[in-house]
Amino acid sequence: MPQHTFRLNGEQVTVDVADDVRLLWVLRDVLGVTGPKYGCGINVCKACTSHLNGEAVNPCAIPVEKLKPTDEVTTIEGLPATVGADLHPMQQAWLDHDVAQCGYCQPGQIMAAVALVRRVAKEGRAISEADLDGIRNICRCGTYVRIREAIKAAATHM
Repeated sequence: MPQHTFRLNGEQVTVDVADDVRLLWVLRDVLGVTGPKYGCGINVCKACTSHLNGEAVNPCAIPVEKLKPTDEVTTIEGLPATVGADLHPMQQAWLDHDVAQCGYCQPGQIMAAVALVRRVAKEGRAISEADLDGIRNICRCGTYVRIREAIKAAATHM
């Protein structure tokens, strides 16, 4: 098996898997990182959303062979460390706004929201309704109103 090396939540990891194995399976089945959820496996539902070099991506769509040793993959498990706290402000906002019902999609929702807020902040502007409309993560429980409120609240603390 070929070896693939990349950074995961601040730590260098090396895995022995075939080149075409998707990053989601490497994270979950090989490395035991279960925050990114399997929803559809075809880059539609976004339950697996994580960050690759700070950008929101869907690991179910990324073959592990595409990763370089310098690439940083951040999952919900590593998110608090990016701000040096027990909880990231977005995670705290999720709690404060009682967002989760079943909770299955929430790690992906949070990771997509963090990437959005960071991108908008780099542009030097506030989160708009159009920005929130651009988040395409699916929530079967329909907590979209609370998700939007939590994102706006967290943006003030990021």
